[in-house]
Amino acid sequence: MTSKRAARSRAWTARQEKDPYVREARARAYRSRAVFKLEQLDNKDSLFRRGMVVVDLGAAPGSWSQYAVQKVGPAGFVVALDRLDFPPITGAFQIKGDFTDADIRQRLDDALGARQPDLVISDLAPNLTGVRSVDQAAMENLVLAASRFAWSCLGPKGIFVAKIFEGSHAMGLRNEINRLFRDCHVRKPRASRSNSAEIYLVTRGPIRQAISPGARVK
Repeated sequence: MTSKRAARSRAWTARQEKDPYVREARARAYRSRAVFKLEQLDNKDSLFRRGMVVVDLGAAPGSWSQYAVQKVGPAGFVVALDRLDFPPITGAFQIKGDFTDADIRQRLDDALGARQPDLVISDLAPNLTGVRSVDQAAMENLVLAASRFAWSCLGPKGIFVAKIFEGSHAMGLRNEINRLFRDCHVRKPRASRSNSAEIYLVTRGPIRQAISPGARVK
């Protein structure tokens, strides 16, 4: 078992060293190659503008928040939220915790004050088991919670971006999100590895009459 684990670790390291996005992330002082997925989504869908208020769900290790801070500028405001510890990001307000917890949501509301988010970005993923059906179901629950959160706090022209996994649950998940937002587009950034099941949803315009404030998305 140990030799197999070591072999997988060596293969991962070799892949990382050959990955041009890993090299570019290092050169540009980004914390992970994932930043280029967001950059490519931004280039395609014009997600950011100066002065925006952005909430980054599942921010660790922080590359998406790094990019967001650069894009919104000093007049903007970025909240980086994650259950994991990660080093401070200059220009971002960091919160450690689960965004579905009431106490954490109150801390977020306090940090935002009178500001209303313009953009919620989510690169969240569950702890993977390797069982595709189990991982897809866990991802569905996580994305539904994130989409419900975004729907509840975004302004009328707000944007929500989320990673999902392709598979049997994907269509049902997209249908649920279509109930919450006027526009929903599927994207596969070039920086997403070809063998990865991940895709991204870019949604705009919360539909306030979609569900009542106290309703629960199942």
